[in-house]
Amino acid sequence: MVIAITREPIDPYPIIESAKKKETGGIVTFIGTVRDDGIEALSLEVCEEVALADLKTIGAKAVSEYHLNSVDIVHRVGRMNLTEVIVVIVVGASHREEGFAACAWILEEIKTYVPIWKKDINQDGESWHFSEESKN
Repeated sequence: MVIAITREPIDPYPIIESAKKKETGGIVTFIGTVRDDGIEALSLEVCEEVALADLKTIGAKAVSEYHLNSVDIVHRVGRMNLTEVIVVIVVGASHREEGFAACAWILEEIKTYVPIWKKDINQDGESWHFSEESKN
């Protein structure tokens, strides 16, 4: 299980490749990107120690409850421009149903519980939001 917070751009493909195992029948991914909601850029800040602990707890619970073969979660912080990758979730499961359900559950848990603050940056200035507040 790879659980990480990074300030560097995320390449999802090595993470996806690492999920390939002989017992895995499906790899489900979520790649979250910065979308144009009238912003020019996005900045994410995090309480890293708490966030990493929360991500590890979420990953372990997903493995246990959804009977997964692997879970990887990499979340980026810092400033990102439109279309850049914010988060990559890769779930390896024996069957697709568990994989899809687990991936969706992990994303919602991250948005609800992990202390990540979002700052929208646009021509008019900047505004901060807690991650759950920006959920769409």
